[in-house]
Amino acid sequence: MKMRIFEPIYRQVMVWSRHRLAPVYLGLVSFAESSFFPVPVDVMLAPMVLANRSSAWRFALLAAVTSVLGGIAGYFIGMYLFDSVGQWLLNTYHAHDRFEQVRGLFGDYGIWIVFIAGFTPIPYKVFTIASGVIGMAFLPFVVASLFGRAGRFFLVSALIYWGGPTIEKSLEKWVERIGWSTLLLIVIGVGIYKLT
Repeated sequence: MKMRIFEPIYRQVMVWSRHRLAPVYLGLVSFAESSFFPVPVDVMLAPMVLANRSSAWRFALLAAVTSVLGGIAGYFIGMYLFDSVGQWLLNTYHAHDRFEQVRGLFGDYGIWIVFIAGFTPIPYKVFTIASGVIGMAFLPFVVASLFGRAGRFFLVSALIYWGGPTIEKSLEKWVERIGWSTLLLIVIGVGIYKLT
C-alpha cells in the first residue's frame, strides 16, 4: 500500500481555499510571510485561484498589497527592533549567515535586490529586515517591493488562471510525486548548504 501524505494536504488546502474567509487567510499569510512567517504565499494563492478563477486578479492584488505591508513591517523591524525582534527571527530561522550575505548583496545591487527578492522564491523577509538595518530609502524600498511582489503573484495567478482545470487534474494526479520530489530537493539543498 502506497503512503500518501501530500494528497490529503493538497485536498485540505483546496477546502480552505474555498472557505468564505479564504481572502482574509491569504492576506494574513501574505503579510506574515514578508516579515516573519516561513510558508510561501503561493501555497494559499494557487489553490484559491484554482477554486475561484474569476477572482484571480483580485487575489493577486490582495497578496501583493498585504505582502508589501508585511515587508514594511519587516523594514521597521530591521530599522528599530533589530537587536531584539530581528535577532530573534534570525536565530529562529538560523539565518545569520544568509543575512550577512544579503547585506553584501545590497552593496552590489542596491534597490534591484529588493525587486529580485520580491519576485523570486528567495526568502523575502530577510531582505525586508536587511533593508531597514542598512537604512535603505523607504520609498524606493516600497516601490521595488510592490513591483517584485505584484509581478510574482500576478504571474502565479495568470499561470493558474490560464491552466485552470488542466492544472488541477495534473496536480491531483502528480501531487504525491511533486511533494516527495520537492522534499528531496530541500533535503539535498540543506545538505549542500551545510557542507559549504
